[in-house]
Amino acid sequence: MSTATTLETPAEGRWSMLALLCFAVVLSFSCWFSANAIAPELKRAWSLSENAAAWLTNGVQIGFVIGALAASLFNLPDLIRMNRLMAASALLAALSNAALALEPGPAGAILCRMVTGFALAGVYPPALKLVSTWFISGRGLALAGVIGAITAGSSLPHLFRGMSSAVDWHNVVLLSSSATLVGAVVLLLFTREGPYPFGKALFDPRQIGRVLKDRNLLLVNGGYLGHMWELYAMWAWLLAYLTAALDKGGTGISSEASLLTFIAVASGVFGCFAGGVLSDRFGRTATTAGLMIVSGLCALTIGFVFDGPFWLLALVVIVWGISIIGDSAQFSAAVTELADRNYIGTALSLQMGMGFALTIFMIWLMPHLAAILGGWRWTFVLLAVGPIFGAASMLILRSRPEAVRLAGGRR
Repeated sequence: MSTATTLETPAEGRWSMLALLCFAVVLSFSCWFSANAIAPELKRAWSLSENAAAWLTNGVQIGFVIGALAASLFNLPDLIRMNRLMAASALLAALSNAALALEPGPAGAILCRMVTGFALAGVYPPALKLVSTWFISGRGLALAGVIGAITAGSSLPHLFRGMSSAVDWHNVVLLSSSATLVGAVVLLLFTREGPYPFGKALFDPRQIGRVLKDRNLLLVNGGYLGHMWELYAMWAWLLAYLTAALDKGGTGISSEASLLTFIAVASGVFGCFAGGVLSDRFGRTATTAGLMIVSGLCALTIGFVFDGPFWLLALVVIVWGISIIGDSAQFSAAVTELADRNYIGTALSLQMGMGFALTIFMIWLMPHLAAILGGWRWTFVLLAVGPIFGAASMLILRSRPEAVRLAGGRR
C-alpha cells in the first residue's frame, strides 16, 4: 500500500478517542471561570470593587499567556507525552482552583487564578495537537469538537452556581475543582496519541518579524484579534449584565442569571460544530466573517432588550453565545494553511499570545466603561468594534489570490 493511501486510512477508534478527550477537556476547563461565576459572593465577602473582581478573571488570562508561550518555547508537548502533560496540568489547575476555598484573600486569590491559567495552558494547545494525531480527514470537525469542549467546560461553574439561589460559593469552587481532577484522571488513563504524529510547532522569537510581515497572516490575525476583542469580555461580564437586567426587571434571582449565562456560553458548543461544517462547505473567510457579523449585531442590540421581555433577552444572548465562538477554530486552521511551514509554530503561538493578551485589556476595561455609563445596559456596544474589524479583515483576505489555499479552495 502506498504512503498516500495509508495516510488517508482513518485511524481505528478515532471517534471514541475524540469523545474521551472532549469529555476530559470539558471537566478540566470547569475551573476557568469558577471565580467569575461566584464574583458577586466574593465581592461581598472580601469587599471587592468591580475592577478588583475583574482581576480574578484576568489572572487566568495572564497565567494562560505565560504558560502557552513557555510550553511552546520549550517544546513541552514533544518532550513529554501529551496525555501526561495534560493530566499533570489539569491536576495543578484543580489544586490551585481548590485553594480559593481556603479564602486566601484578594491577592492570594489572584495568584491562584494565575496558576490556574498557567496550568490550563498545558491542556488547551496539547489537546488540539493530540486530536490532530488521530485525524487527517475530518480534522477540522475534530478541532471544532475540542474547542466546543473548552466552551462547555468554561460554562460549568455557572451551572453549579445556578443550581440553587442559596448555594454556598465554596461548593462551586469544590465542584469545579473535583471536575477538573476527574478530567486529569481521564486524560492520564484513557487518552493517548494517534498514529499520525503532528509535526513540531516551535515558537522561535527570531521568526516573529517574518510572521508580522506576511500580509495574509496579518489579515488572519486581524480577524482573530477582532474575535478575541469580544469573546472573553462577553464571557466574563455576561453574568454581571444579566444580573443587572433581571434585577431591573424585578425578577433578579441570581440563580436565573447564572443559569442563563450557563446556557448562553454552553450554546457555543453548537456554534463550534456549525463553524466547522460551514467552513468546510462555504470557506473560512465567509464563515468567520458571517459569524462575526452576527455576533457584532448581538453586541449592538443587547442593550435594547435590557428591559425584556425575558424571552427576547434570552434569545439574543443565546444567539450571541452561538455566534461568538463558532469561528474560533478557523483562525488557527487558516494559519496552518497560509503560513510558511518554517515558521508555522511561531505564527500559531504569536496568534494565541496576542489574542489572549488583548482579552486582559478588554476584561479590565469593561467594568470601567460600565461605571462611566452608569450601568451595564450599553456597555457591550463597545464589543461590536472587534467583530466589525475582524469581519472586514477576513473579507479583504477573501479577495486576495492566496485565499485559494484556504479550506481546499473554498476561501
